[in-house]
Amino acid sequence: MGRFFWGSSSKGAARKRDDTREGSDDYNERSEGRKSRESSNAAIQDLFKKGLNKMADENLEEAIQYFDLALRLDPNFIDAWIKRGYCFFHLNNYSQAIISYDKALAIEPSNTEAWNLKALAFYRMKNYDKAIECVNKVIDIDPNDGMAWYNRSCYLSLAGKVEEAIDALKRAIEIDISYAKKAVKDRDLDNIKHDIVFKRIIEVVVLEAIRMGHSNVGKIIWVTGMNRQEIEEALNSLILKGLIVKKTGIQLGLTMGKEEQYELSQDIASRMGLEKDVERGVAASTYSTSGSRDALERVRIFKELSEHIDRTRSSVEKADLDAALESINKLLEPRFFGSILIEHMPDLHRDLRLYHIRLKDEGKNYLNANKREILELIEEIDAKVDEKVRKSIA
Repeated sequence: MGRFFWGSSSKGAARKRDDTREGSDDYNERSEGRKSRESSNAAIQDLFKKGLNKMADENLEEAIQYFDLALRLDPNFIDAWIKRGYCFFHLNNYSQAIISYDKALAIEPSNTEAWNLKALAFYRMKNYDKAIECVNKVIDIDPNDGMAWYNRSCYLSLAGKVEEAIDALKRAIEIDISYAKKAVKDRDLDNIKHDIVFKRIIEVVVLEAIRMGHSNVGKIIWVTGMNRQEIEEALNSLILKGLIVKKTGIQLGLTMGKEEQYELSQDIASRMGLEKDVERGVAASTYSTSGSRDALERVRIFKELSEHIDRTRSSVEKADLDAALESINKLLEPRFFGSILIEHMPDLHRDLRLYHIRLKDEGKNYLNANKREILELIEEIDAKVDEKVRKSIA
């Protein structure tokens, strides 16, 4: 019994020692495998960066070679497929570009960048129906992608689908009014520019510009890029329709400039949710960078803006959708703080406006999913405001 017991223990001990060696071997193999993967990943990233550098130097053929080497090591490297397609696109080899984008989409079917670029390749090939199919995929994935709606309008116009093109252009402008400026100069939209509905588009753009606080022809020209004749025709039409009124005299205690001013009629203003009261004197018509206000007044306005940014940040951090929408709206609207953002940080104003549209459309789930990005944008705006305060004091 005893000898059997010890013998068994001895064999068990031997097995344990063998198991330990085997476990050690397994560990070493896993460690070596991890090191090999890390080395491979580093090599892939190095090849990819070299390809990007060649792209920056406009050596597109060499860039493709580096991307191909990276893809041999990792055939699922989506960014490398997209950059490879980009290189072929700019070499006018659109068929190869499409092949690269298709490889990326086979890995990630919801990649909007690849769909947009594939659409552009078909556009260059004058295959507008295919381009429309691709850009429709982008819109299905992200209905608030303003660039996709604008491109869709161009492709539809080129395909002779006038009504659909106008509808797409309207949606693009609703998301970002800057697309109106592009539309006026874009030859891809020539097929719809002489249509009476396009003139209504111009009226909608002018109406939106006035709603945002651009109250005279000069400002409307600046924000839309349209010519004076088009704008004046639209203004006359909007006056006849009772949608806007011409302003004269003195408003808010300030002498108006020589150029005629326009504002929304009381009825359309109420329907569009535009209040007539002005919060704490910070409105488009009261804010000026012309030098007429002294430094202390500028500091006061920027400090009020900074305080409101703090309230906006807090509402986003708490995921309070209603409070966030209200606070962001005041940052966007010219009658509150929007004119300051438009004047000093138009890109940030545009990005914030897009977030505001998406929050209204998609609600709290979107807020929770994109809270970090929204807060980063608010921090960037706050930093710009602090910089303006320091410059005003200096």
